[in-house]
Amino acid sequence: MDAATILLIALGLATDAFAVSIAHGMTYRERRAKTGLALASSFGAFQTFMPMLGWLAGLSLIEVIGNFDHWLAFGLLAFVGGKMIYSAKADGEEKKGGKLTAATLLILSVATSIDALAVGLSFSLLQVAIVIPVIVIGIVTFLLSFGGFCFGSKLGNFFKNKIQIVGGGVLIAIGIKILLEHLLI
Repeated sequence: MDAATILLIALGLATDAFAVSIAHGMTYRERRAKTGLALASSFGAFQTFMPMLGWLAGLSLIEVIGNFDHWLAFGLLAFVGGKMIYSAKADGEEKKGGKLTAATLLILSVATSIDALAVGLSFSLLQVAIVIPVIVIGIVTFLLSFGGFCFGSKLGNFFKNKIQIVGGGVLIAIGIKILLEHLLI
């Protein structure tokens, strides 16, 4: 597999993580650098780990997870997005930004990297050496996620009011997009 193809795959896989990072960048007011690095590191690590897992699992896992992976990603993103919207409405005022919990980070990391599992499976079927692609995928995801978080932070400063509702809506929309892509294809 050539370098351009690997880079295009990495960019494609990183788009969901990038969008989620923007949404979270809009909502966090404190400890931005620490939160952005944690989010980008987790997304990058999961985008590295999931293709390796898919590659190792080979064809047998695709039959098991392929039927519901899109539902899982949708459910996880809708849950986190709904929680953000509920929290914003329950407070009735703009939050200064919460703390990114380990549970939320884990849910988001899994939800945005499920498609990487399928890519790893395809690498296995195509007998592609896995080391270079997963390193590139992880680095690209980290960089785009951190950049997205920083961009989202700028947007959050601009919009200020009810940005958690917008961020939650974005996560739900990403989940719907993933679901529709799988159901309509």
